[in-house]
Amino acid sequence: MPTRSEISWATMLAVALLLAAASSAANAITMRECGVKYKAAQSAGTLQGKSWSEFRKAECGSTASATPTGTPATDAKAAVPKGADTATTTGIGSGGTATFPSAIPPKYSKEPAGKARMQTCLDQYNANKTGDHNGGLKWIQKGGGYYSECNKRLKGAA
Repeated sequence: MPTRSEISWATMLAVALLLAAASSAANAITMRECGVKYKAAQSAGTLQGKSWSEFRKAECGSTASATPTGTPATDAKAAVPKGADTATTTGIGSGGTATFPSAIPPKYSKEPAGKARMQTCLDQYNANKTGDHNGGLKWIQKGGGYYSECNKRLKGAA
């Protein structure tokens, strides 16, 4: 039968291991932070041929910091696309740096006004998805998504 000193020693060891595990977990960064770190390294050209999986294992482990050394901490969605017509808005559901169409194309001229605006916005939204130029907006979201912002702008332009 274990003695009182053996039980207290085992308890203290277990507590020490739990504290060590908790402190190492606190130093780990989230997947979102790791993704931002990866995008920053990608745009800075410092990936050295690493894939996302390799980068995540090497740079985002329990000892990694949120800001990579030698690369600035930037939000990938905050970068303004080169040569794009962007509009900045503020408030709930704002478009941020989303790219919106400025007019309805002729191919939708025979459609009713509401449907023409929707199709125009949808075309631009799908084009923006490939380059991540939707300013973090979903097509429809609470507080105003891409469609809501785009529709407002096209109504104002008409």
